[in-house]
Amino acid sequence: MNTRHPRTVALAKATFAVLVWGASFIATKIALRETSPVVVIWIRFGIGVLILGAIVLARKEFAFPAPRELGYFSLLGFLGITFHQWLQVTGLQTARATTTAWIITTIPVFIALLARVMLNEKLGWIRIAGIVLASFGVLLVVTHGDLDAILRGQFGTHGDFLVLISAVNWAVFSVLSRKALRTHPATQMMFFVMLFGWLFSCAWLATTTDYQSVTNLSSEAWVSLLFLGVFCSGIAYVFWYDGLKELPAPQIGSLLYLEPLVAVIVAALLLQEELYVAVFVGGAAILTGVWMVNRPATVPSTPD
Repeated sequence: MNTRHPRTVALAKATFAVLVWGASFIATKIALRETSPVVVIWIRFGIGVLILGAIVLARKEFAFPAPRELGYFSLLGFLGITFHQWLQVTGLQTARATTTAWIITTIPVFIALLARVMLNEKLGWIRIAGIVLASFGVLLVVTHGDLDAILRGQFGTHGDFLVLISAVNWAVFSVLSRKALRTHPATQMMFFVMLFGWLFSCAWLATTTDYQSVTNLSSEAWVSLLFLGVFCSGIAYVFWYDGLKELPAPQIGSLLYLEPLVAVIVAALLLQEELYVAVFVGGAAILTGVWMVNRPATVPSTPD
């Protein structure tokens, strides 16, 4: 009983994190109705920094990085928070929440490709087939099943391209962050990455007048922003890494397949996004392809 209880709690925590991240795309689109991407990022990760900082202090894991590591953490913060979120949030201005969720699911494919290029890791026929299948799935999802649109030069929206780039960017971030994960507790590392990313967003916000929209936000927008900050950027990260400490990576990694499915359901309920058969067929192709690429499963840090 004592052995099972921590594992059950860990599984519940990781599942909660995935469900929250699946809904994050919808919350972002709701907030974007009333404000700009930089305001969404600034508020979301400002809240996230406070929550992660409080948890790191409570767990007595807080320690300043060595001076030589500051540049490294700054780079991770820029790539993993500022730039990544600019791509995603700006992309969500025109991309559908469901399309975004399916595209983000392809991150392990790009990590495998990066490992091939940077580390000379062999892909093998199964992984190559998985990459092809996942790519086909993305085409189906983005074109809503109208593959002829590609020939007509109508491949998705501008936002779809930005989201696709964000998936590549997160793969780069995941590879670069492996060093920090080997030398720092995961929650502590994410606190400093998020802190530096938020500081970059402060500088970005200072160059605009978008901060003026904060005083005019509706209660609906604030609920979305608080959800993003408290749950998606704060609690979910902690719960995810707590799960990884107790359970095997393949078991935890398989939960990520729920994320786009949650996004589809929540987007249909809250945003009235139309459901297409091609979205489910393409989504199934993406998930199958990612599973093929991810054998044996490795778990990238979350992109949300």
